[in-house]
Amino acid sequence: MAVTIIAEAGVNHNGSVEMARRMVDVARAAGVDYIKFQTFKTECIVNRSARKADYQRRNLGPDSDDSQFGMLKKLELGYDSFRSLSEYCSSRGPRFLSTPFDLPSIDFLATLPMDYWKLPSGEITNLPYLQRIAALGKPVIMSTGMSTLQEVEDAVGVLCAGGLDISNITLLHCNTEYPTPMSDVNLRAMETLRRTFGTRVGYSDHTQGIEVAIAAAAMGADVIEKHFTLDKTLPGPDHVASLEPAELSALVSAVRNIEQALGDGCKHITDSERANRAVARKSIVAARDIAVGELFSEQNLTVKRPGSGISPMRLPDLLGKPSPRAFVADDVIEI
Repeated sequence: MAVTIIAEAGVNHNGSVEMARRMVDVARAAGVDYIKFQTFKTECIVNRSARKADYQRRNLGPDSDDSQFGMLKKLELGYDSFRSLSEYCSSRGPRFLSTPFDLPSIDFLATLPMDYWKLPSGEITNLPYLQRIAALGKPVIMSTGMSTLQEVEDAVGVLCAGGLDISNITLLHCNTEYPTPMSDVNLRAMETLRRTFGTRVGYSDHTQGIEVAIAAAAMGADVIEKHFTLDKTLPGPDHVASLEPAELSALVSAVRNIEQALGDGCKHITDSERANRAVARKSIVAARDIAVGELFSEQNLTVKRPGSGISPMRLPDLLGKPSPRAFVADDVIEI
């Protein structure tokens, strides 16, 4: 099955629908499967006294307002903008996704054509949110950053109790720090999720660069999600941990190559290497001139390329048998 690649636009449009459209064009050119935004009403998800996360303060700079409310309000797009972006994706590609962060936004996005609900790590303990999503009956991709295995189990339990079959849940290993230090990636946890829950799994990557996402693909991720931006130097909390357009294209190309390279798991001779067997392998050849009837021995036989004759694995079968004809040194032995 092909790896599903989600290009996470998130809030890297900086509150501009025109910039969001440009991001759709970049995602389409890169060849991703989905572009994903974030839909929220700031008043519904954060109170006015909430402070920014450390990474948000760091990425936005020391002179920025410390209010999370103020930051998010500047990054918020209206529902009409998302309807427009959905239509833009439908006409051009890639397919549209947006993560809701509050109940009204769930209800709004339910009116748009989306293949999945993509749930963020921060909502994994939000019972009313999970219940509302489950009731809609659509497949779910859920990030699991900042979570214990028990919290993931509890969230999966809520989704399943709400009527969602486990086969319709994909769990993404994730670390919710922007950018994520390599020492905190813990990519093997993706396999733990697969073993524990029997779901499809993937990786939502917040490291800098593309190497960890490629490694996740090599480990068999079903889904790869990665933030991207038009320009890493733009102001905003997530740009610095995002890929620029050329990097996004490189990621897609690399994942598609890894996808092919993984193969079917069966050990067999491929068409591309078949012709090289005779060149690279060896045959039993005459170590010196051999007369008719002379007994084959370790003294008059040796092993050399090409591999077009008798396999050296059959050398014990020849020893002590009479030569059926005369051979000169380096002749491939034929019997």
